[in-house]
Amino acid sequence: MLNGKKIVVVMPAYNAEQTLRKTYDEIPHHIIDDIVLVDDASQDYTARVSRELGINTIVHEQNTGYGGNQKTCYKTAVSLDADIVIMLHPDYQYTPLLITAMASLLAEGVFDCVLGSRILGVGALKGGMPVYKYISNRFLTAVQNLIIHYKLSEYHTGYRGFTRAVLEKIPYEQNSDNFVFDNQMLCQIIYAGFHIGEISCPTRYMADSSSINFGNSMQYGLGVLKTSLLFRLHRWGLWRSDLFADL
Repeated sequence: MLNGKKIVVVMPAYNAEQTLRKTYDEIPHHIIDDIVLVDDASQDYTARVSRELGINTIVHEQNTGYGGNQKTCYKTAVSLDADIVIMLHPDYQYTPLLITAMASLLAEGVFDCVLGSRILGVGALKGGMPVYKYISNRFLTAVQNLIIHYKLSEYHTGYRGFTRAVLEKIPYEQNSDNFVFDNQMLCQIIYAGFHIGEISCPTRYMADSSSINFGNSMQYGLGVLKTSLLFRLHRWGLWRSDLFADL
């Protein structure tokens, strides 16, 4: 715990057998109350390794997609009475060593949501981020800052922390089961008026790190633009969107 807050780490996993153990070893276990891994019908032994490590492991019999996996993660964390939830990818792309800093900002009430930004600071390209991903990241972020009227260095990081209040308020069940889930959820958090903080996160792209392909990246980019337009049109009262209707 930090400041009396129960902290739960959730890991949406798919074929993470090779990287799960080293990810787990770097988690600051002295402040973490529980760890939940949701195995989205992996083709390897992710679930076996997870159970060997003593992680609270849930296995989807059928693949539900990245967004569908996260929905199970957050529902489980809330059911465990988590006050703070940190989403950590088990592919070791994001360093677990930042969990303490992220959780502290949430536990002290400084922010409601904290993002580990690969763009804040320098080193994204040196860390192996593909050039086309870097360019599209910067472009989409600039467009979203303009349309949404909010300023973030990156809307597309998968390293995130939330307070319980965010997860109870945001209708994330309405979101896509695909990769655009992350962006939809972040836009909902902004729409609801929660405060978002960012910390610089080292970038690590290696052969064993998961990454969506070019085709899925294009689909994601279009989904991001659609989400941004729905945000603005709904706020102006010109178009009703289920993503924001309950907020």
